[in-house]
Amino acid sequence: MRERLDCAVLATACSESWVMPLLGNHAGGRLHVRVLDSAIHIAGSADSVRVLGDAAMRLRRYDACLIPVSESNLAWARTCLSAAQGALHTPVLALMRGLKAPALNDLYALGMADFLRAPACTEELRARLERLLDGRRYPPAQAASGAGPLLAESPRAQPSGSGADYAFTPCAGGPQLQEALCATILERSGMELEAFAVASASRCATTKESFRSAKSKVIERFERAYITAALGRHSGNIAMAARAAQKHRRAFWALMRKHDIDAAPFRAEAGPNKPIEG
Repeated sequence: MRERLDCAVLATACSESWVMPLLGNHAGGRLHVRVLDSAIHIAGSADSVRVLGDAAMRLRRYDACLIPVSESNLAWARTCLSAAQGALHTPVLALMRGLKAPALNDLYALGMADFLRAPACTEELRARLERLLDGRRYPPAQAASGAGPLLAESPRAQPSGSGADYAFTPCAGGPQLQEALCATILERSGMELEAFAVASASRCATTKESFRSAKSKVIERFERAYITAALGRHSGNIAMAARAAQKHRRAFWALMRKHDIDAAPFRAEAGPNKPIEG
C-alpha cells in the first residue's frame, strides 16, 4: 500500500458543486485530491475538449485523474477522452452521476480506467486508486488500443492445453487487458460486476436474442472466468479452489467439465517447489 496517493480533478463548471466535498487531504494524509485547474466552462469553448490531452505532462506527477461526468457534460467528456488518447500516461477515473450502462460503455471504450458513483466515498476512491496502480489494471494508453463493448466475446489466452475462454473486458482491448480482467475477477466489487452485467444485458436487448439465450451467455462467461481465476489462484488445486468458492468439490468439478477447463496447466505454472494437492 502506497504511503501517499495524489489525485487530480478536472472539473467543469456544471460539476463544481458536487466535486468540492472530495477536495483536500483524506485518510490521515494518505490521499490528496486537488483541482488541476479552475473549473472548465465547456459551453461554446472548442478548446475545452483538449484540456485533458494538453495537461498530459502535468498529470504525470499525479497517480490518477478524476473527471466528474453527468448527463450535462457527457458529450464533452467523450470528446475530451477521445482527443487525449495516445497522449495520457495517467489513468483516468470518472466520478459519475446519473449515467446508465451505455454511457459507461462509451467511456470505457474511449480509455476510462475505472469509475465511482457520486457522492463519492474517499475510502472507495483510495481503494480504487490502489488497485489501478498495483499492476492489476492497465492505464488508458494501453486500454485505448482497441475499442468495443463493455462485455465482449473475446478469446483469452490460457495456459497451453486448455480450451479457449471468454473474458469480461471493459473496452475489448488487447489480450493483456483481457488477461488482467479475468485474473482479477475474484477481487472485483459487486458494483463492477453489476456494471458488466447491465452493459451486456443492454447490448443483448437491442438484438433479436431472447432473454433466456442472453442470460445463459452472461452466466457462462462469468462461470468460465471465475473457475479459471480460482484455479489460477490456487495453482490448479481443485479442492482448495472449490473450498474458496464455497462449492462442493463435485459441483466445482462439474463446472470444470461443463466449460472444458483443465487444472493441469495451472499446476504446471505453479513450479516444482510448490506442493500441489487434489
